[in-house]
Amino acid sequence: MCVMCNPAFAEAFRNFTFPSRRQMLKAAAAGAFVCEAADSAPALAQEGSLQDVASRFARNTFPQVTIFRAKDIVTLDPDKPSATAVAVLGDRILAVGSVEELQAAAEGQPYVVDETFADKVIVPGLIAQHDHPLLTGLTMVSEIIAIEDWALPSGVVPAAKSPQAYRERLMQAHAKLRDPGELLVTWGYHQLFHGPLTRADLDRISTVRPIVVWHRSAHEFILNSKALKAYGIDAAFVASLPEAARNQSKYEDGHFWEGGMFAVIPKLLPALATPERLRRGLEFVTRYFHANGVTLGCEPGGLFSKQLQDAQNAVLSRPESPFRFYFIPDGKSISAAFPDSTISETQNVLGWGEGMTAMMPGAIKLFADGAIYSLLMQVREPYLDGHHGEWIMEPDFFARAFKVYWEADYQIHVHVNGDAGLDMVLDNVEANMRRHPRYDHRTVAIHLAVSRKDQVERIRRLGVIVSGNPYYVGALADAYGAQGLGRERADAMVRLGDVERAGVSFSLHSDMPMAPGQPLFLMHCAVNRTTASGRVAAPEQRVSRLGALKGVTLDAAHSLRLENEIGSIVTGKRANLTILGDNPLTVDASGIKDIAVWGTVQEGRVLPVK
Repeated sequence: MCVMCNPAFAEAFRNFTFPSRRQMLKAAAAGAFVCEAADSAPALAQEGSLQDVASRFARNTFPQVTIFRAKDIVTLDPDKPSATAVAVLGDRILAVGSVEELQAAAEGQPYVVDETFADKVIVPGLIAQHDHPLLTGLTMVSEIIAIEDWALPSGVVPAAKSPQAYRERLMQAHAKLRDPGELLVTWGYHQLFHGPLTRADLDRISTVRPIVVWHRSAHEFILNSKALKAYGIDAAFVASLPEAARNQSKYEDGHFWEGGMFAVIPKLLPALATPERLRRGLEFVTRYFHANGVTLGCEPGGLFSKQLQDAQNAVLSRPESPFRFYFIPDGKSISAAFPDSTISETQNVLGWGEGMTAMMPGAIKLFADGAIYSLLMQVREPYLDGHHGEWIMEPDFFARAFKVYWEADYQIHVHVNGDAGLDMVLDNVEANMRRHPRYDHRTVAIHLAVSRKDQVERIRRLGVIVSGNPYYVGALADAYGAQGLGRERADAMVRLGDVERAGVSFSLHSDMPMAPGQPLFLMHCAVNRTTASGRVAAPEQRVSRLGALKGVTLDAAHSLRLENEIGSIVTGKRANLTILGDNPLTVDASGIKDIAVWGTVQEGRVLPVK
């Protein structure tokens, strides 16, 4: 018998006033109520019939749930660490368990069991905790001549590992440009691998073509004479710079680093960031991060420019973007430009995002010392050759800006590479905790290239958390052991083993293009610590596989104050999942970087890698 024909239903229907009779008829006509065999349909008594009808009506108007079956699901939920099915409703996770458990829990709600991932492993959506989309796009569409191979969607760009190889590749890049006046931009040069390089060296390649060499650190430029002239960088301009920037410039060599680099980049950007290069670069970023399983990304402290932010939004904010991307404002630039209205000016940038991009409220990025790839970290003990590190923000300037943001309850992300730089950062945290105590401030020490064991305990005590780049070890430990730091300091770079044992929350980041923006590769680096020569550097600083996975999921979310939204597979969180060919917690440690990425589920959207 059709439930609509049941006499008890008819009696209840006559007395039912909400929802309206018209609404009920419309729902019935649309199939919200289904016919059942008379012998299986429960009898509806006169007493309580309204409740039965309302319950049946509600069950049959629930939206359809998708239950994804998997070979294994790593949830990172301590109460249910593994499962074989996850139920997704819209953009949220509804439940986790086995298919049978989730089917039983549906209790009449429509669902479909999706077998697409039946032979795959699901992990929480991978997070690119600290990357630079604009910088990545511009470097990756330039002529890449770097110290390592770069595996790109278009193919592998091989490394240049000697001065001779670098110069041969640079000459080839020059020769293949047909227009003699066309700009040549190349990225990846590093002096320890490629030898010294000056304006005079570039002039020997061409005095007609502008040549811009972007250092592997992305914190330095070397220009030939034609580029200096073409972009309005002359001796008078350099002499007019503030002292710190002037001291980090060498006009006669065409060399600009740290503060000098920041001073000349506005003159170079119109040529480096043409609309066509920006579009190509950002579309590369979209393909690259999705291919590596990223479901959410963040850039702490990009260039302070509404025009450039709009250019990024034009690609990354599209509704079809495979990941959501957050931006944290550059407090260095804001506090320098607006010393008396720093907070209000910071709040003004919150409207710069749109669609799938957003500025992160209540968070800011500051900078301590120089880049690791430039060997300009501020270190406690001298470099082997006696040179000194650099400050990006001079200590007095840093302290003023830090205090302003601290007292406004901002979460402060700090670029810091050397142990002396870390001392300065921790001194500021401690001084401000004593003046203005804060609970759960989550100040983030970013990069942690060179640090000391005593600093890890201080990090723990002060409530600081860590975002480490484990790629530094593989790329640089051998070279920096021989030149710059010495073996002991170089091998102990990014001492995440001590951080993990101390119970300090840590995340992993690539700082792309400082390292490949591949979360599984970062896990691999942190777990193995294998150098370019194949040896293991400071094995005691290796981290657990679980810690490394959390470093690109749950602890990465914690570092962005999003752990209640993403980072683990639990009821109520966003349905962000990464679909893998194997389990990073059980596969041989040497194979973590080789695990295939099938694709992602991003806020409920199933997005296979094309």
